[in-house]
Amino acid sequence: MEIVTHLINDTIELYKWTLTIADKRVEKWPLMDSPLPTLAISTSYLLFLWLGPKYMKNREPFQLRKTLIVYNFSMVILNFFIFKELFMATRAAGYSYICQPVDYSDDPNEVRVAGALWWYFISKGIEYLDTVFFILRKKFNQVTFLHVYHHCTMFTLWWIGIKWVAGGQSFFGAHMNAVVHVLMYLYYGLAACGPKLQKYLWWKKYLTIIQMIQFHFTIGHTALSLYVNCDFPHWMHYSLICYAITFIILFANFYYQTYRRQQPRRDASSSSKAGRALSNGTFNGLSKAANGAVVMGSKEENPQENSGRRKRKGRAKRE
Repeated sequence: MEIVTHLINDTIELYKWTLTIADKRVEKWPLMDSPLPTLAISTSYLLFLWLGPKYMKNREPFQLRKTLIVYNFSMVILNFFIFKELFMATRAAGYSYICQPVDYSDDPNEVRVAGALWWYFISKGIEYLDTVFFILRKKFNQVTFLHVYHHCTMFTLWWIGIKWVAGGQSFFGAHMNAVVHVLMYLYYGLAACGPKLQKYLWWKKYLTIIQMIQFHFTIGHTALSLYVNCDFPHWMHYSLICYAITFIILFANFYYQTYRRQQPRRDASSSSKAGRALSNGTFNGLSKAANGAVVMGSKEENPQENSGRRKRKGRAKRE
């Protein structure tokens, strides 16, 4: 028990020390004074994952069509705003894409970068609604481990990012991810508009490919930063590389299960359907072809010719 008490006390002391090196610019911003609100929101999210399906078990699914249209296109606007703010502010501040230390000054451009990153963090909390809508619509198969892992960790970990490194190298991942989410929510918004637009949504699988590409870019950019010994917390760089690798593995598995593995099933399904059609049309080794001919093995004969032959054989026997 004494060991546990010491461990708790050491953890508290470590946290107090980390607060001394936190970004003073953001400490009074909403949700940033303490990690407890963020942890409470994430805990509530996990609790809803458990209770939501139980609540919906014997209820009809909500349609939420108009809600989804408004939500998805609102997320398109929000992510585009984040992308635009990061692009304009980092450009004005002369940011480097190779190595950019955090500037904790009150320079307007730096504060603008921090503000855009804070909005990015907030957007990850709003994205919890993705899961809420899935459960209310009883799309339980969509709530996969990848889905929950992605949503829960992004919101929680980005609190750490904003608290200590709201600028510098942090801009790169958020900048790129905001663009990806513009495309992603644009797809979902169009899909929610109804079947009339389905023929224009052939690019769904490319969203997964784009997401995997962004994680490879993240690893490459972070590794380059370590190589040039950039003045940015190295433990964050190593953690980000490990985090990105988990996403590559999970998204690659999702892509394989969703798009690659289905192809043999489609072929097998086509074969089985053809087999069923053949067996349903077969009688005593004969099956009816579409043109009315009779197929036996690889031979095809006209029914009228067959009847003519039988008549001639009958006359020959009578004679």
